[in-house]
Amino acid sequence: MPTRTDVIEDLMGRFPHIPREAVLKEDLLRGGMAFDESVLTDGDDGAVKPKSYFIFSFDHRTLPELGEAALRRPPEEVVLTGGPYELRRTVVSVRVNPDSPYRVRADADGVARLFLDGRPIADVGLPPMPDYYRHTLANGKSVMEVAPTIQWGYLIYLTVFRVCQYFGAKEECQYCDINHNWRQHKAAGRPYTGVKPVDEVLEALEIINKYDTARSSHAYTLTGGSVTSKVDGLAEADFYGRYAKAIEERFPGRWIGKVVAQALPREDVQRFHDYGIRIYHPNYEVWDKRLFELYCPGKERYVGREEWHRRILDSAEIFGPRNVIPNFVAGIEMAEPFGFRTVDEAIESTTEGLQYFMSRGILPRFTTWCPEPTTPLGRTNPQGAPLEYHIRLLEAYRATMEANGLTSPPGYGPPGAGRAVFSVSSFMDTLPASDDSSPKVPA
Repeated sequence: MPTRTDVIEDLMGRFPHIPREAVLKEDLLRGGMAFDESVLTDGDDGAVKPKSYFIFSFDHRTLPELGEAALRRPPEEVVLTGGPYELRRTVVSVRVNPDSPYRVRADADGVARLFLDGRPIADVGLPPMPDYYRHTLANGKSVMEVAPTIQWGYLIYLTVFRVCQYFGAKEECQYCDINHNWRQHKAAGRPYTGVKPVDEVLEALEIINKYDTARSSHAYTLTGGSVTSKVDGLAEADFYGRYAKAIEERFPGRWIGKVVAQALPREDVQRFHDYGIRIYHPNYEVWDKRLFELYCPGKERYVGREEWHRRILDSAEIFGPRNVIPNFVAGIEMAEPFGFRTVDEAIESTTEGLQYFMSRGILPRFTTWCPEPTTPLGRTNPQGAPLEYHIRLLEAYRATMEANGLTSPPGYGPPGAGRAVFSVSSFMDTLPASDDSSPKVPA
């Protein structure tokens, strides 16, 4: 059997136009990494920024199964550089898998390194604890609990509703563990606020704004579970929109405001814009009609795939096509037992979806699927999708984008290998580097 090193080096050789950094990053995102005790942190007040579990678990084991990596948290992200592949600076979201062939441990000289098949392949930079994480709200809650930052500090991730009202086997998306992640953190006695009060969010942002003196944070994302009835007496647009309104009134223009929500009717989307949101993510999850119906039963029941897509196009008339950026979960196209059997078929289907949106000026982005073990697709597909699928998707994504005359999306930081900070897929690492990496706030 070929080693994991053989697999990645074969793909690096077959796809030389895809950055080596992206090949390695995709493999780490799809399969996870293990951590030696020598690089785990002792608490939330140490030198390393710990993993915040900001919405999903993004782990290959449950908290009780992670052992020491649950008691002493791994880092939120890592930065890989150097090694035999001469890696440029590559930010990778941490997905813990104790059985991974990739292992982070301190070398004999005390430097953290990434090992594959027992060989060091990269130096590992651990994220420093930001000053704003060292301060608490008046009620004692941590900034990390209320307003964690990811993408090496670029993005403030405001999961203001920690559960989803698509509930149970007949409604939950088959790859999503948001509800289980809520349950496991509560069972472990960890703080995990279900609905974050607006005043707590504002207080946490006040602390970030004060102590983020380097102005590393450029955007915030408002998100959480889907709302099919009401939360705090409010339907989805007004529930999430009230946070945007409060943030923009308190900190006008400080951050790029983004919201991840369902594909809502035009009048609701208009309210998002009126509240101050400038980038809208109505995620379409998977392109294929049959797989959408199977994998997103709640969304199919309440909205339906065709209506979902129509609403995405409608929202482009409000935000402008460039500022509508729907996500899909890359890899679930090949999940057994219902997914495509070959990489060719999966890439053809996904590219059809990319062309549908990109030809209309809408630039989707994607998250590399992590097969969390408490989800139906994770249980039946613990290895995820083949790495070749992810590499060919990067190739198809860039080709489709360039064929439609599009450039990298706003609100994601700089593109290009060695520059990108987007950590949950490699699409930004693969795009051409821009001469101007300063954030642009859409009009």
